[in-house]
Amino acid sequence: MSRILFALPGNEVLTASLATILQAQVGETAIRRFPDGESYVRILSDVHQKQVILVCTLHQPDAKLLPLYFLARTARELGAASVCLVAPYLAYMRQDIQFNPGEAVTSRYFADLISGTANSLITIDPHLHRFHHMEELYTIPAMALHVAPPLANWVKSNIEKPLLIGPDEESMQWVKEVATLANASYLILNKTRQGDREVQVTQPEMAGYPDYTPVLVDDIISTARTMIETIQQLKRLSSIPPVCIGVHAVFAEGAYEALLQAGAAQVVTCNTIPHVSNGIKVDELLAEAIQATVSQRKV
Repeated sequence: MSRILFALPGNEVLTASLATILQAQVGETAIRRFPDGESYVRILSDVHQKQVILVCTLHQPDAKLLPLYFLARTARELGAASVCLVAPYLAYMRQDIQFNPGEAVTSRYFADLISGTANSLITIDPHLHRFHHMEELYTIPAMALHVAPPLANWVKSNIEKPLLIGPDEESMQWVKEVATLANASYLILNKTRQGDREVQVTQPEMAGYPDYTPVLVDDIISTARTMIETIQQLKRLSSIPPVCIGVHAVFAEGAYEALLQAGAAQVVTCNTIPHVSNGIKVDELLAEAIQATVSQRKV
């Protein structure tokens, strides 16, 4: 079955790279907004009996969901054999229970929307916490890829004596995996969140690593408060500026600049979200997953 890839706005570079790796066609669309804010979507390429791949990373998702939904529905109506959503970053994973009475459990609701939009989903290191598998949320085949090997390769290639530092117990499993693959030591801190932008982290035990480069590793860098707080503590314990690595460059406004100003020697992220800090590519990883994807049900 032939494949055709469509880039939602802002995903053109990754889509072109994936198409080159897969030797697949890049489809043409017209996506714009009417003056009243409503979305206009048109597919200009033939999708009949083709495997349609929609590439749309889902940071700042609220403005992206309707064009994505309209594009998927249009592809189905035009006879696509299947529709696969490639969302390197997957939003709405935070609110997985009702913390306070009356709150929306948005991770479930968002999963329902996506499950009704595409036949399958490919994403990278979603922020699973109370849910341990994508199948607990999504009713379509949902593949969660892991970037530990590319992260480890970057560390091995760029840092001579790395000490990987994870921000909290949630990060232990995958920070340990990156450290193992990179033949590096690692530490795991304890974190207490006091609000959307305030955190406290325990002081790293650096006594046994006097000449190591601290490498702060996290899956999502949003406000960067956790890394900034850790950097402040490291300044008292080590003369070597830390390197910060994140999978997803979410970065709230001013967070990237604040992280550099706090003393990070370098900030490196994967290209799951386009950002100036992108230094670790996930193109091959995604292409392999797309290559393995087959239609799971009739559209």
